[in-house]
Amino acid sequence: MKTAQNPDSGTQVRAPKREIFGWAMFDFANQAYTLLILTVVFGDLFTRVIVADGPDYRLGNLLWSVSLAISYLLVVLSGPFFGAVMDYTRTKKCFLFASYLLTVVCTALLYFVAPGYALLGMLLIILSNFGYSSGMSFISSFLPDLGPKRDLGWISGLGWALGYVGGMCSAVFVLMVLGDVTAENFDRIRWVGPWAAFFFLVAALPTFIFLKERGRRQKPPQGISYPALGFSRVRQTLMDARRYHNLWWLFVSVFFAMSGTSLVITFSFIYGSQVVGWDESVRVLMFVIVQITAAIGALSFGFLQHRIGPQRTYQITLGLWIAAIVLIFATPELEGWLHSIFGLEWQAQHIFLVVGCVAGISLGSCQSAIRTLVGVLAPSGRTAEFFGFWGLSVQLASAFSLLALGLLQALVGLQLAVLLCAVFFSLALVLSGKFSDSPGNTAGGESQ
Repeated sequence: MKTAQNPDSGTQVRAPKREIFGWAMFDFANQAYTLLILTVVFGDLFTRVIVADGPDYRLGNLLWSVSLAISYLLVVLSGPFFGAVMDYTRTKKCFLFASYLLTVVCTALLYFVAPGYALLGMLLIILSNFGYSSGMSFISSFLPDLGPKRDLGWISGLGWALGYVGGMCSAVFVLMVLGDVTAENFDRIRWVGPWAAFFFLVAALPTFIFLKERGRRQKPPQGISYPALGFSRVRQTLMDARRYHNLWWLFVSVFFAMSGTSLVITFSFIYGSQVVGWDESVRVLMFVIVQITAAIGALSFGFLQHRIGPQRTYQITLGLWIAAIVLIFATPELEGWLHSIFGLEWQAQHIFLVVGCVAGISLGSCQSAIRTLVGVLAPSGRTAEFFGFWGLSVQLASAFSLLALGLLQALVGLQLAVLLCAVFFSLALVLSGKFSDSPGNTAGGESQ
């Protein structure tokens, strides 16, 4: 059965299973970059071994934050324009393939980033993360084509869940072969870049085999360049801003939600090393716990979206995030509190594993709900453009929050600075009441 839209009813049927599988496999594949480069391994390697300004690593943390912030700003500047061009020319798959190649090549080149080559590392992280982040918007813009709005929650949740499974699969080689993130083990652990690139390269192939480009490809009108076309369409969207008020309020809420999320993704394992002081075995166990709970959260909350709607699901996940951040901040103190009150001899690193379960469920479910909300509210024919604005909101949030935390932790330390995440999630929760996902309210309540 093919995805199609009934011109009389405006309803859409579900895409073939192989196409949904191909779409979800891009989430499976790119999680190798998210996990191994941004979250668990290379970020820690960059701060503690390549920059190596211990004992507090404040310069390394700052350079890491600046690198990611620059890449996110590049996505902010380009995302909506790329999306507008893709919508008009029907070239989403070409843009997706270009972003995929950029990520793979630059990630493989991270092998050459050694101690003393921090600037090379920053350049490659900027380029690879620009490709990865752009690709996230591009692949997400296919979501509304895969089924009716009521199905988008579980389809999005399936993608996120497969992503965390992909993260676990990609990490097996690192855990079993490459070993610890230490200066003594640098000659082996430096292969994390080529491995992540190879995994992404191979695992994403089903996406380009099965995912379909809908509509007939067309060129810009005669005498109009691609940049001019993109600018013109984005300008028209902004001029019609009142028609899309639900989407704009969603993007403002997403800005704060993803500000908190990007900080957790980027600094959680750095926090475990620098503040909690965990052992290598606990670090590995935390990785496994977060991947499993995030996959469970994405899949289960994806089906919850089908029952109560993506907006209410999104609000529940924000409440979970606030609780998780408070627990992350309090982990070092909970060790003494549990001993004095209950006589428990739990170490802070083991308490942090319990906290990781809450954070993992929040991580998978929140991002899945956000992507579903954009798919539900985005007007037909402009999905890539509005997913470009979603990417703008997400990456602007990442750039802003990373710079803010980078500067704040340089002043007060990482443990206290992490409370900034709770502030971001609280603001997102308040703003989530400004829009509605109920029928008749999509795209500002007006048809295209």
